[in-house]
Amino acid sequence: MANSKIAKTATQALIILWEEKFFLAWKKIKAIEEHLAKRGNHFSPAELGMALRRSKHLTRRGKHGGYEYIQKHPFDPDDVIKGRKTRH
Repeated sequence: MANSKIAKTATQALIILWEEKFFLAWKKIKAIEEHLAKRGNHFSPAELGMALRRSKHLTRRGKHGGYEYIQKHPFDPDDVIKGRKTRH
């Protein structure tokens, strides 16, 4: 699958999927893992799980082991820029 953007971290991958409107509907973690695998991304369950939990643009429902994720709002590039931390 040819993609114009490359994700080197699980957090970057989730932002790219959000930008591509992947999270318009509820997605289980298995579907997220499979979609990322098609893109050539194979993150550890711990890394992906932490990125999903920390994501500011996604919300989740369900119980441990059966969570589903959906976007809180449509992609906005300004949110990504505002979310970056700067070094002083």
